[in-house]
Amino acid sequence: MKDGAGLTAFSGIHTWAVTSPLSVTLTLVGTVLLALAVRWLVRRLIVRAVRTFSDNTFSRRLARARASHGSGPTHGEESPEMLAERIAARARTVGALLGSIATFVIFAVAVVVVLDVVGLDVTPVIASAGVVGIAVGFGAQSLIRDFLTGVFMILEDQYGVGDVIDAGQATGTVEDVGLRVTKLRDENGVLWYVPNGSIARVGNKSQGWAVANVEVPVAYSEDLGRVRELLRNTAEALAADPDWDADVLAEPATCSVESMTPDNVLLRVQLRTQPLRQVEVARELRARVKTALDEADVSYKQTPH
Repeated sequence: MKDGAGLTAFSGIHTWAVTSPLSVTLTLVGTVLLALAVRWLVRRLIVRAVRTFSDNTFSRRLARARASHGSGPTHGEESPEMLAERIAARARTVGALLGSIATFVIFAVAVVVVLDVVGLDVTPVIASAGVVGIAVGFGAQSLIRDFLTGVFMILEDQYGVGDVIDAGQATGTVEDVGLRVTKLRDENGVLWYVPNGSIARVGNKSQGWAVANVEVPVAYSEDLGRVRELLRNTAEALAADPDWDADVLAEPATCSVESMTPDNVLLRVQLRTQPLRQVEVARELRARVKTALDEADVSYKQTPH
């Protein structure tokens, strides 16, 4: 009898300890704190991995290894330095996306655990998750489209954190790529939140290379062969300048006749540049072309008879 009474008392104490409001509260608080701690740890690991891949030395080593499989950069291909920047940008972008996914998964699991602690049977909840997911999917098609579009954009390396892109609705520097939106900072400092699913096309101004264009009108009476040679030499002198050789790629300058008007012939000289450096190179090239044409006494407009 004494043993039975002792077991009954122990069972009562155990039941009180498990079902008492204080115990439930402590369990809930512990679950939330554990979820926060796991989230902090996972994000810390993601940040450390992103730093490793974003490190200049590591990213350049990966770029050289990737470039070594071919014969080096050719027409339209990226140099090892540009590949290194792309690797670092993609690492930051993937890190931001993984952080968002980890936060969602950890807190989803925490919610299920909390429901179980308060006494709700989570088995039907888990079993009906598929049905609920389908129902929610019909009501939140735009959210799902945003998420899937963002994932494919990252997998296809369409853009990354730090890239300057034209997303149709806004143009600017990518600051963050989330599960639903991409954050762009434009040249005026405005932060744009662009839903991933609404981006129909992306113009990436940071990938590969850019082109600096300078258009020069000359009179019909001028020798076009002489003027074209003068423009080409001026552009190649800019490319060889130590102050500009890092911005101009090792490509020959091109000079062509673009159009003819009643007053003059329009020539265009082009230089291939590093991404986002075409504006500065074009300004310098324009100033040098003006000086060279003046020294050669080239007329810009047909003199009336």
